[in-house]
Amino acid sequence: MSPERKFEDLVDEFTGRPGITPPGTTGGFGRTALRAHGRIFAMFVRGQLVLKLPRSRVDELVEGGHGVRFDANKGTPMKEWLALDPGSPHPWAELAEEALEHVRR
Repeated sequence: MSPERKFEDLVDEFTGRPGITPPGTTGGFGRTALRAHGRIFAMFVRGQLVLKLPRSRVDELVEGGHGVRFDANKGTPMKEWLALDPGSPHPWAELAEEALEHVRR
């Protein structure tokens, strides 16, 4: 399944939950994002799932070869954002749930 389709499925899974806003409701940075009460927790950028996770979790996933810290084209990777490698075996929905719980704290 293509990354685009996987993200569409993820959006379908989360849309309709209380406080969740689907992509396309805002412009600029985060226009492709799933939001919880206005805070981005997952988005699709340049063909990759990008997730907001605790820094220690991002460190763990990067060290395990599952992705890289997300760089929003500003030259500095973001410490709490992971760009998941499309080849990673981690289920997108489980990681998105982690990200959702992280932004709700």
